[in-house]
Amino acid sequence: MVWSRLRRGRTAPRLPLPGPCWHRRHTLRTDRLLLYTPETTLDLAAAAAAASDPEAQRWLGWGDRVVADVDVREGLLRLLPGDTETLRRSRFLRNLLAQPYELHSGEEEVLVGVRLDDGRYAGCTVLHLGTGEIGGWLAPEARGLGLGTELFRAAAVLGHTHLGLRTLRAGHEPANTASGRALAKAGFVAADGPPRHTLPDGREIDARWLQRTTTAPLTRCRGAAPLPA
Repeated sequence: MVWSRLRRGRTAPRLPLPGPCWHRRHTLRTDRLLLYTPETTLDLAAAAAAASDPEAQRWLGWGDRVVADVDVREGLLRLLPGDTETLRRSRFLRNLLAQPYELHSGEEEVLVGVRLDDGRYAGCTVLHLGTGEIGGWLAPEARGLGLGTELFRAAAVLGHTHLGLRTLRAGHEPANTASGRALAKAGFVAADGPPRHTLPDGREIDARWLQRTTTAPLTRCRGAAPLPA
């Protein structure tokens, strides 16, 4: 992927502008978000930090698999991924920048989101190729602003027009009304699914399922991985 830099005014951070999709590297832009396949371990660490606070873990249930230290979490979420001068001042950050993000075997696609207004990490969305299921989360400072709808709309564009998937699915706990509203605004409607779901930490919860089906001709971009058989 060829990256360029765009400066949005003298005091605003430089934001990454990726080129065309290729070899499972995707990029999408909404009104307020830039979403792209992680390039480095720093992108992945920041995406995990966005979901490591207690509120997010109430719904995601990842347990100890995420960033637990509050100072580290907040430090990562203050970063501007396009501001290379700031990133290079820290040896810890330089090490994360030096480690390329390793693509998985093709089971899922990950997009990390950056806010266009301030250049900070905003969250992440994940799409599982075999099931067509999507998930996503926002950093604490990005919640309550309607960005969840943009995040799920971007996931839908990725699935329908980049990966050639006809139907996408998503599940959420009924009490998680914010996710339910964001998915509905992104075009997802009620669907059948298992009434109970077990989170990664072993907690069993009630589940509500939605799906989004497109009638438009399916397309696949140059970066699309082969779909599982």
